[in-house]
Amino acid sequence: MGQIYLVRHGQASFGTEDYDRLSELGSEQARLLGEWFANCRQSFDRVVTGSLKRHRQTADACIQALPKAQRVHTDWETDPGFNEYDHDDVLVRHRPDFAVPGAIKQFLAENENGKRVFQQIFQESMTRWMSGAHDADYREPWPVFRQRCVAALERLLDSAGQSQNIIVFTSGGTIATLCQHLLGLQDRQMAELNWSLVNSAVTKLLYQSGRVSLSYLNNFSHLEWLGEKHSVTYR
Repeated sequence: MGQIYLVRHGQASFGTEDYDRLSELGSEQARLLGEWFANCRQSFDRVVTGSLKRHRQTADACIQALPKAQRVHTDWETDPGFNEYDHDDVLVRHRPDFAVPGAIKQFLAENENGKRVFQQIFQESMTRWMSGAHDADYREPWPVFRQRCVAALERLLDSAGQSQNIIVFTSGGTIATLCQHLLGLQDRQMAELNWSLVNSAVTKLLYQSGRVSLSYLNNFSHLEWLGEKHSVTYR
């Protein structure tokens, strides 16, 4: 039986000009995941990443923490199908004022409980995106994103051997969408699941003879192992 480990990237640089890079904590989260895999003596046959910078940085920090004997000795693969949805496009179609450079950073600074208020705004943005009533507004409508994620998983399964251990560094929206596909969840449930996924957490799939199933979801034992309350992040 084969195993696919879907890893959400470490904490990115939310509120800065370049979101698509790991924060200092995000790099540490990824390194701790590698140490956790090393402690479990978990090795991998293939490493796959989305094409985003935060995916590759998470993979680099995680895999470098593994002993050489547990590292993949073939080239890493990149599949943009595992990329996140365009959160900027989703947000500004609902709140065009956030399209101005620096607007989000200013909003967070000027509002009490800014992150909590922004989260509510983003949830409203997601609801609009997923409603199907405004598909023409978006560069990548929700049904197109969902199919892209499923197609990426299907490509991975088509190329996988029967007993490979594959690690995929991707994003929370992608992981939640794949879980929706496997479990038959409603769109609302997918969105709720997306909010709960922890940075650098692992979701494990099992596959055999063309069948794939969920083994575990959103495992962040490596961060609990650290024992520091601020190490668990969601954005």
